Amino acid sequence: MARDRSGVRVRVVVIGDIGVLGDMIHIGDEAMFEAAAVQLRARGATQITAISANPAESAARYGVDAVAPIGFGGLDRTASEKRMASVIRLASGDIAGPAFAPDDPARAVIDAVAQAEGVLIAGGGNMSSVWPMHIYERATLGAIAAARGIPLVITGQTIGPELTADDERILAALLSSAAAVGVRESASLELCRRIGVTAPLHAGVDDASFLVGAGLDTPTAPPYCVVTLANHIAGADREQFLSSAAALLDYVAEATGLAIVFFAHFASLNGTSAGDSVVHEQVLARMASPASVAPTTDARAAAHLARNASLVVTSRYHPAVFAAPAGVPVLGIAVDEYTTVKLTGALGNFGQSGVLPLADLLAGHGPAAAMDLWEERDSIRTASATLAAARSREMDEWMTRVANLLGASGAN
Repeated sequence: MARDRSGVRVRVVVIGDIGVLGDMIHIGDEAMFEAAAVQLRARGATQITAISANPAESAARYGVDAVAPIGFGGLDRTASEKRMASVIRLASGDIAGPAFAPDDPARAVIDAVAQAEGVLIAGGGNMSSVWPMHIYERATLGAIAAARGIPLVITGQTIGPELTADDERILAALLSSAAAVGVRESASLELCRRIGVTAPLHAGVDDASFLVGAGLDTPTAPPYCVVTLANHIAGADREQFLSSAAALLDYVAEATGLAIVFFAHFASLNGTSAGDSVVHEQVLARMASPASVAPTTDARAAAHLARNASLVVTSRYHPAVFAAPAGVPVLGIAVDEYTTVKLTGALGNFGQSGVLPLADLLAGHGPAAAMDLWEERDSIRTASATLAAARSREMDEWMTRVANLLGASGAN
C-alpha cells in the first residue's frame, strides 16, 4: 500500500549479506545493501531495518536499525526444513507450534516484518545450492512476510546456476510469492522461467551499478589498472594460477604503461593478510613489474577506484559492476559456471564481453585478451556512455516501482 509520507513512518526490512565480522568485509555484499538503502530513502522510506550478521556494526555503518538473521548456518537440510516450518508457524500465530526461546533471533525478524510496510531481498548471488543456508533464510523471510500480509520484493539477483531439485522448489515458491522479482542477467531470467516463477520478472542490472553516480569522475594520475583476485580457483593448480596471473599483469604493465594497483574486495579492514589480500601478495611476489596495494575500506571507495581506472582485471564480480558503467575495459577471469554467468551478465549489460575462462588464463592467453581490450578502450568507453545512460534510467524506474510496491512512494 502506497503511503503519504507526510507525518507517516515508512519502514522497510532489507536483507543482504552484510555485517563485518572479525574485521573482514565483503565489499560487493555491502555495496548492494547500501545501494538499496540509498534508493529506498530517496523514495520515502523513513526507516530501514537491516538483517545483518553483525547488527550493531551495520546499524552504525548505515544509520539503520538492525537484527540478526533467523539463522540456518550449520544446519543440514532436514534441520533447515524443520526450522523453516517452525518459524513460519510462529509467524502465523500458531500457539500450538514449537516453543522458541525468548532470545531466538527469529522472534526479532518476525517483529521487524510485522512493523514494516514492506520487505526487500536486496541484490546478491546467494540463491544457489552452493549456499543452501541463504536460500532457507530468504525463503523463510518471504514466508514470514506472506504470513503477516506484508509485500515482498526481490531485486538484483543471480539465480543458480547450480540448483538441486529441492532448492528449485523452494526458490520457485519464494520468487512466486513476491510482488516483483529483479534479476541481473539473462541466464537468471531464463532460469526463473524454467522453474515456473509466476511473479512479474524484471531484467536489470546489479543494485550497486550506480552506487556513486555515473562514475565519470576525473581520473587520478598516474593512469592505473586495478586488480582484484579471489582465492577461489575451482581446484586448478595454484602455482600455475599465480604464475599465469603474474605474467598477465607484467604484460599489462609493460604494454600499456599502466600502474598496477591491487584492491581486495574480501579483506581485513585492519590491513592483516586475509582473503583476497593473500592471493594478491602471492601474485605480486611473482611479478617482475612494480605494483602497489590500495587499502580496503568501503564500497564507495572501491567503486571510485574501479570507475577511475584505465583497465580492470578481476576474478571477482563487483569490480566489473563498478567499472563497466563508466566505460572502463574489464577483463573478467571466470573460474567456474557461476562466475561465468555473473561476469558475462555484468559486462554484457554495458556492452562488454571480456570474459576470460580460467583455462585460457592458465594456457597463457591472458595477455592477448588484455591487449584486445586495451586496443578497443575508446570504442568501449563510447558505447558504454549510451548504454549506461539507458541502464541508469531503467534502474531509476525499477527502484521507483520497488518503492511503490513496498509502500514508500515518491521521491524526497
